[in-house]
Amino acid sequence: MTASTPTTWPHEVAEILVRAMVCEYASLTREGRPVTWPVTPYAGAAGTLDVSTGLTYPGKAERARHDPRVALLYSGAGAEDTGSGLSRPPVVLVQGRATVRDADLQANTDRYVRESLAKTGAGFAGMPWFLVKRLGWYFARIWVEVTPERMVWWPEGDLSRTPEVWTAPGDVAVPASDPAPTGPWLPSRSAPPADWRPFAGRAARLGEPVVTMVADDMPLAVRTRSAVRTETGFDLRLPAGVQAAEGPVCLTFHRHGPAMEWQENVVLVGTATGEGDRLSVRVERALDDWSLSGNRRERMRSFLGQGRLLRKRLEAEAARRGQAVPRVRRPDA
Repeated sequence: MTASTPTTWPHEVAEILVRAMVCEYASLTREGRPVTWPVTPYAGAAGTLDVSTGLTYPGKAERARHDPRVALLYSGAGAEDTGSGLSRPPVVLVQGRATVRDADLQANTDRYVRESLAKTGAGFAGMPWFLVKRLGWYFARIWVEVTPERMVWWPEGDLSRTPEVWTAPGDVAVPASDPAPTGPWLPSRSAPPADWRPFAGRAARLGEPVVTMVADDMPLAVRTRSAVRTETGFDLRLPAGVQAAEGPVCLTFHRHGPAMEWQENVVLVGTATGEGDRLSVRVERALDDWSLSGNRRERMRSFLGQGRLLRKRLEAEAARRGQAVPRVRRPDA
């Protein structure tokens, strides 16, 4: 356990919560549908588990601001990909309430530059600082602080074992989110894919998916034990201790490098039926994603190209919050 780990957390999960390179973050749309994306988690200073999203793509944060019920799943993407350095870590589901922080975009950006470069800096290794400074669209951040209310974990990542459960003691105090920005939401950056099937084909090489259901009024994200492609979607087997919850679902397939130097994502949404530990998902559509190549030159070209497309969006989102566009500053500046 590290100095930044709250003593109230179960000791069995404390290390992976601090050291994990990636977790799956689930939030709910206004219609109550779960949407789950892989993100890099950080341990917050006040006992929270924090994730971030870019100011230019604030959907993950705005969903949490509207509905603070969220979940984080620390499941890895294969033992060689977790990047945590731990041997056979537990798979951990954290359910809690979110607090959105975007009242000080410069402080948010400074924190993300400092902590992300320390944790996942391989993606920018060898990139001159004058080019890194041009990535404001990426480093300008909104933080989502998650106050844990319940944790469920499968020891040693064995999804066939009965999970352990921890519930936060007493009444959990969750701070209010910062005020929502003014003005209308900006239109989506791109149209959703017309056909989900090519994305499902890509997903076949990404391993077993994470499925997010809604159960007991909370998003419930778990890594599946098996997934079989069907004509209309996927048939899934859930981990021990998890029962099928019918209704809206999200399937998240992803793989990443040990330091997030590359990543590939496929996210599908649909509706599920099932019983016991079996869930049948009828896929309705794919969500647009952005994957990163493992080739450093291609990765740099992708980052710089996105910057040209998103510069005006960065200015508009900062203006909606009544703030200047934050600068990318060296951590020691």
